[in-house]
Amino acid sequence: MSLKTFHIFFIILASLTAFGFAAWEINFYSVNKNLIDLVLGLFSIFVGLSLIIYGKKFLEKLKNVSFM
Repeated sequence: MSLKTFHIFFIILASLTAFGFAAWEINFYSVNKNLIDLVLGLFSIFVGLSLIIYGKKFLEKLKNVSFM
């Protein structure tokens, strides 16, 4: 597995984790109405979207490098 493939895999895994944590925190907010849960959930959504944007830019930058 090349470094490029591992990097893309890690970005996908990290963004899925961020969105999962966001769903968990927003669910906690709906139950407890604690503002910190909402803030953490929204920040996690921001992080997940930022990782997707980073992944696209990474792929554009290394489009000439093979995955193997």
